[in-house]
Amino acid sequence: MNLSRRLWLGKVGATMLLGGGLGASRIGRAQTARTPASAAAARTVILGQSVPLTGAASEIGLAFAAGCRLYATHFNETQAASGIQLKLLQLDDGYDAARAAANARTLLTTDKADMLFGFVGTASSEAGAAAAAQQGTLLFAPFAASDSLRAAAHPNVFHVRPSMADEAFKIVRQCATVGQTRIALVGDDDAMGRAGLAAVQQAMTDQKLGPLAASALVPAAGDKLDAALAAVQKQNPQAIVLVSLSSTTANVIRKLRKSGYAGAFMAFSIVGIDPLYAALGKDIGGIVISQVVPSPRPSAIPIVKEYLAAIDNSDQTASYEGMEGFIAAKAAGEAVRRGGRGFTPASLQRVMAGMTDYDVGGFRINLRPGLRDPQRSIDLISITADGRVLR
Repeated sequence: MNLSRRLWLGKVGATMLLGGGLGASRIGRAQTARTPASAAAARTVILGQSVPLTGAASEIGLAFAAGCRLYATHFNETQAASGIQLKLLQLDDGYDAARAAANARTLLTTDKADMLFGFVGTASSEAGAAAAAQQGTLLFAPFAASDSLRAAAHPNVFHVRPSMADEAFKIVRQCATVGQTRIALVGDDDAMGRAGLAAVQQAMTDQKLGPLAASALVPAAGDKLDAALAAVQKQNPQAIVLVSLSSTTANVIRKLRKSGYAGAFMAFSIVGIDPLYAALGKDIGGIVISQVVPSPRPSAIPIVKEYLAAIDNSDQTASYEGMEGFIAAKAAGEAVRRGGRGFTPASLQRVMAGMTDYDVGGFRINLRPGLRDPQRSIDLISITADGRVLR
């Protein structure tokens, strides 16, 4: 799949989504899934989502949110017999955890959401989990949540994507396979960066590679990056793992290459392929990125065919983040369908806890995998200078 056309289409879609005179923070109120008249008597299940439609992670947030809406609409049009309809409320948090916490309270207390769903960002997901626990409900399918939310202390949080530990293990194992055992890490100095650092350190230990050659967590704003990169480079790492949003990731890669670094770059899926390609252009060549959902390119995988068919009937364009949103909403729809019209938070929690091997359409989901789930499918892909995605 060539990314250049997808990026242009994505920008057009973002303009349409935020247009029409609606405030961005309330856009979700006008973007809920369509409900057929024949389902008027159905139970309406409200999914409350706080997502960055603006701000540093907006390209990821917009694509993920769009994929969620796409499946919610599809569910309502095809699952009327279940007696359940989905209503997806999406509030903008600008990738700010305090705003996400406020949105969570609004969604649960004012909008009476049945569950919180699809929060984006490590700190925002932690805020959502805390609000859900306080209100006795669930947080389902957070995007880029810390592995700490997978602990037994958070039985009300259910994850569709693999853990950061799973991604880190795959990344580190790939480095070791090609002889890159001196591995460093550079990340944003925030909840996501710290979670990624812990996951990579654990992966190094699990694979008996010793400690990281170097690590640096740097504030996204400020002038500390150059000194941090110089310190990392002095340790002569063969590969550098990046745990940061696309802007920081692109900045790090450019600076290191300009300084003469010729080693490998590995990135977690949270970076977002489209925004990274937009930031780097042809300089993206050779960077390896983990992916936790199937490629949105045409294939025989049923969930991909289902997603692309829905895309064809929309104004959206395919993306990994949109694919993940589509899968997350499908898993939520399946859980409430299994729970039945009379479900309660407690009974729905039991249903979700039992979904340890759900086939979403040729792609396996384990809602309770813990920290390590070796059967989870994680791809490592690279991108050519002209935007082609290679496995």
